[in-house]
Amino acid sequence: MRMIGIVNDKRPVNLDLATIKFPVMAISSILHRIAGVVLFLLFPVITYFFELSLKNAGTFTQLQWWFSGSLCCKFVLWVFGAAIIYHLLAGIRHMVMDVGFGESLSAGRRSAVGVIAAAIFLTLLLGIWLW
Repeated sequence: MRMIGIVNDKRPVNLDLATIKFPVMAISSILHRIAGVVLFLLFPVITYFFELSLKNAGTFTQLQWWFSGSLCCKFVLWVFGAAIIYHLLAGIRHMVMDVGFGESLSAGRRSAVGVIAAAIFLTLLLGIWLW
């Protein structure tokens, strides 16, 4: 027996996230969260690299050798740097919006596109610098 008027017939039929078109503000927010997770996961590795660089001259030389010959180490640094860049820029965007600036839909869209574009540019520069 169906109750008329209680069931919302306008519910979404398809909840496949791959087919839903997200606005750029949602993409920016999701990328901010992903960057935070990447930072959390890679922080122990970067801390280990930093500890090796400060321990003594021998471990510093070993670390230099790793980074000169290993693409994996450079890639880890690049990913960590890219996550820092994006997380910092998106965090500044969120703080500015929390203060009350750029809260309109058009300003939010422009700032999200600006953050993504700036992060891509700075991440490419970081990659050029590392390699």
